[in-house]
Amino acid sequence: MTRVAILDYGFGNIRSAQRAVAHQGVEAEVTADFETALSADGLLVPGVGAFAACMDGLRAVRGDRLIGRRLAGGRPVLGICVGMQVLFERGVEHGLEADGCGEWPGAVEQVQAPVVPHMGWNTLTVPEHSAMFAGLDETDRFYFVHSYAAQDWHLNDDGPLPRPKVAWCDYGRRPFVAAVENGPLWATQFHPEKSGAAGARLLANWIKTL
Repeated sequence: MTRVAILDYGFGNIRSAQRAVAHQGVEAEVTADFETALSADGLLVPGVGAFAACMDGLRAVRGDRLIGRRLAGGRPVLGICVGMQVLFERGVEHGLEADGCGEWPGAVEQVQAPVVPHMGWNTLTVPEHSAMFAGLDETDRFYFVHSYAAQDWHLNDDGPLPRPKVAWCDYGRRPFVAAVENGPLWATQFHPEKSGAAGARLLANWIKTL
């Protein structure tokens, strides 16, 4: 059976993510063990809370090294919410910067909007020919709960690998990065485990890649 490791580093909706993944007919194991997570078919990195605190928790279980090792071997990783944010170079909260995992360039900063946090359902601008959004379109809605996001995308991959596919959400004064499909590294700012049928379809699309 396909096995997905849900990384337990002290932050995130771990049990709801586990239930949503298990509903897709795979084994979903919550673990903080490096070797267990490294050997799983897929790794899901959840996250709720402040960027810097999440990075401290991630480093405590060697999660930053784990993500890097898996990606170096082409092994799938899915980041959700702050689990997506920590993939960027840095996070900026209240004027203080913290280093992220550095898988993507750029910073995560506060969403510029009259109402923060951004909480509720939104549609996305979905990239064409996306495996992540296969069977979904711009009428589908996803559930967000966050105050920070990446509002620029700096990675321009002109090499032999497919270029990253980026979905955007239009909220507040600037759109922000809502999801990224980048080879074996997928990530969503929204919560697919809380996004009903659309979220379940996205998780099923990810599991097909494992």
